[in-house]
Amino acid sequence: MGKVGKGIKCSVGGCGEDAIRSVSAEDASRAGLKVTATTGRSYLCKNHYKEMKKKMKKDRQVERWRMKP
Repeated sequence: MGKVGKGIKCSVGGCGEDAIRSVSAEDASRAGLKVTATTGRSYLCKNHYKEMKKKMKKDRQVERWRMKP
């Protein structure tokens, strides 16, 4: 059982909702979220995780194109 299962709160400043996902702190800050932890893992609630996915979609697509032979 990880920290999310134990009921950790969202790492974004000003948000007090329960976290549903754990992502790297680098990915969360690169997506423009104001995370309190700058190293290790960041824990995101449902709304902030959805926001991060939308912002990172273009980056993931470019990375896939770059890796194609």
